[in-house]
Amino acid sequence: MDKEIIKYYSRLNGLNVSRETFVDFENFISLIIEKNRDLNIISTKNSGIEEIRLRHIIDSAQIIDFVDLNYNTTTDLGTGGGMPGIIIAIMLKKIKKNMKIHLFEKSFHKSNFLKDVSRKLNLKTEIFQKNIFEMKNMETGTIMSRAFKPLPVVLDLVYENFSKYKNLICFMGKNGRGLFENEKKKWDLEYEEKKSLTSEDSFIINIKKIGKKKTN
Repeated sequence: MDKEIIKYYSRLNGLNVSRETFVDFENFISLIIEKNRDLNIISTKNSGIEEIRLRHIIDSAQIIDFVDLNYNTTTDLGTGGGMPGIIIAIMLKKIKKNMKIHLFEKSFHKSNFLKDVSRKLNLKTEIFQKNIFEMKNMETGTIMSRAFKPLPVVLDLVYENFSKYKNLICFMGKNGRGLFENEKKKWDLEYEEKKSLTSEDSFIINIKKIGKKKTN
C-alpha cells in the first residue's frame, strides 16, 4: 500500500488498526466514488478521496474503542452511505468476527448499495430497509448515531424504542456543546466523552445510561 495512504491513516494508530483494514477502507472508498456518480451516497462537495478518508472513514473509525465487544450485535440508527456502520463492520473483521452490525436505512437504493458493499467486502452485517422510528422493543449492544437526527430526537428514540442496549455513541459537531448541555438539563445521563480526531470543534459522547429527570 502507498506510504502516503498509510501515513494518512496514522491518525488511527492508537486504535491498533491493521493494514488489511486500510485496504478494505480504500476499497470501500472506491465503491462510494463509483456509486456516487448516479446515487447521492455522500455530498459531491466532499467526495474527493482525501476528504472521504478524513470526513467519513477516520471520523467513523475513531469510535471503535467505545463499541462494546461483549454483545453479538451493534446497531447503526440511520447509516446513510454506511458511516459509521460499514466502517465498524470492516474493523470488526479483525477484532470480533462473530459480531453482526445492524444498519437501518430507509432508502431502497442506499440499502441495496450497502448490501452490495457488504457482499464485496465480506462483512457481517444485516441491512434493514425500514424506518427505525416504527421499530419497538429493540435489543442490541452498542447503538451508533452519526449525522442521523439531532441529539434530542436520538435520545427520545433510544429511550422509547429500545428495551435493552449497552451504550449509545453520538457524534457531536461544532454546535453540539450547547445542545448537549441543554439535553443534560432534561435527562439523567451517565456518559464519557472524547475529542474528535478529525475536527477541533467536534467531540464524541458515549452514553451508558439514559433516564428522565423528575419534574416538580
